Amino acid sequence: MPPSSIRQQRVLGTKWVVLLCIGCFWIGTLCTGKVWSTQMTPGPPRAMGDFERILLAQQQHKQLQSEEEEEELDGFEFRTPKDSSETKEILDHVTHLHSSIRTLDKNMVSLEAELSATLKHHEEEESKTMKQLTSGSYSSSLKHPQEKQEDRIQGKVQKEETRAVEKEETKSESSDQDKKQTQAVMNYLKWRNNSSVQRGAKKVFMVIGINTAFSSRKRRDSVRQTWMPGGEKLKRLEEEKGIVMRFVIGHGAIRGGILDRALEAENNIHHDFLRIEHTEGYLELSAKTKIYFATAFSLWDAEFYIKVDDDIHTNVGMLAQTLATHRHKPAIYIGCMKSGPVLSHRGVKYYEPEYWKFGEKYFMHATGQLYAISRNLAEFIANQEKILKRYANEDVSLGSWFLGLDVEYVDDRNLCCPTPPTCENRAKAGKWCVASFDWSCSGICRSVQRLSEVHQKCGEREGAVWNVTL
Repeated sequence: MPPSSIRQQRVLGTKWVVLLCIGCFWIGTLCTGKVWSTQMTPGPPRAMGDFERILLAQQQHKQLQSEEEEEELDGFEFRTPKDSSETKEILDHVTHLHSSIRTLDKNMVSLEAELSATLKHHEEEESKTMKQLTSGSYSSSLKHPQEKQEDRIQGKVQKEETRAVEKEETKSESSDQDKKQTQAVMNYLKWRNNSSVQRGAKKVFMVIGINTAFSSRKRRDSVRQTWMPGGEKLKRLEEEKGIVMRFVIGHGAIRGGILDRALEAENNIHHDFLRIEHTEGYLELSAKTKIYFATAFSLWDAEFYIKVDDDIHTNVGMLAQTLATHRHKPAIYIGCMKSGPVLSHRGVKYYEPEYWKFGEKYFMHATGQLYAISRNLAEFIANQEKILKRYANEDVSLGSWFLGLDVEYVDDRNLCCPTPPTCENRAKAGKWCVASFDWSCSGICRSVQRLSEVHQKCGEREGAVWNVTL
């Protein structure tokens, strides 16, 4: 190829290269401007890719960390409360802190004042004692031994004189108390006689009410055959000794029903029942006891009213002799006093529905097998019959009625002796028990079969009740 054509191709190639570069530059400029305009112009955001999300999350995390570090460095800052209630709570808390600080300041000031006063008082006392010791020792050292002995003798004489005066005063006070007590007894007897005349009630020494039920015919027969006299002896005991004995029972659920008719037939034979206005039932013993005392008080003006169960053994003569020692006492409550746990579990025997009123243990009260109360207490029950609270157990109910009264409690263990051999040994020694029963059965176990045996071994001598001096 000729050299002129080669040169011409090189020139043309260079020109085309320059033109291509310029064209690419302008094309790139146009394209870049378009992209910038699309990025600057607002529009709907496009969807981010995974990489952009990761970058954004890292930026947010760094921003949160920086904010937390700034908060930690700045310390506690006052945060604007969101609502008025939060503002009030903060202000109340601040006010409470200020008042507590003021109170502590006042207490500290008062304690400092008391401490200084106490120290000053102790210093004064110590100085006084020191002066007294020094002056006393100096004056005593100046005394003659004979003068000291005379002082001792004079002190003994003064002590004897004061003792004699105190003895005279105690004697006069005791005599005044005896006079007052005698006068009170006389006033009580006078008032009792007047009230008995006004009521028209028969005056007797004691009324024994034997608690029984419709189903206890065999128990009643065993009592009649052992320790309770019957027939003419029962009337004679009432007329000569003033001792009334009755089986206490109410009526059946159906008045005039078969139960009431059977009891009327039994009463026509023995004439030893006290019928009261009460519907019989085991859960109604508290009401029955209250009605019994009220009824007995209305019929007889007795010095004592006794409640006895029909499954225990009783020596009537010993009972009368025991009560005679407590005559002319205005308010007396005699029995075997006890205080057992309150049973709060439903379904157990002696369950107390109102257990929460008593606590863990009952107050002191007489066990329900036998107890006696004086006339004033029976009158109280009769007058307050409608408002006296009844609990599940009749002995607890009776004890609760006397809690607020000025009553003398007499705990006599002769009223609750165990069955043979205990009561038998006492009978052989001439110290008969008033009542005997088995604690495990709350009476004599199988009393219908065993009452005769217990009476033979533990019963008082025949005719003992007729020899009691009342």
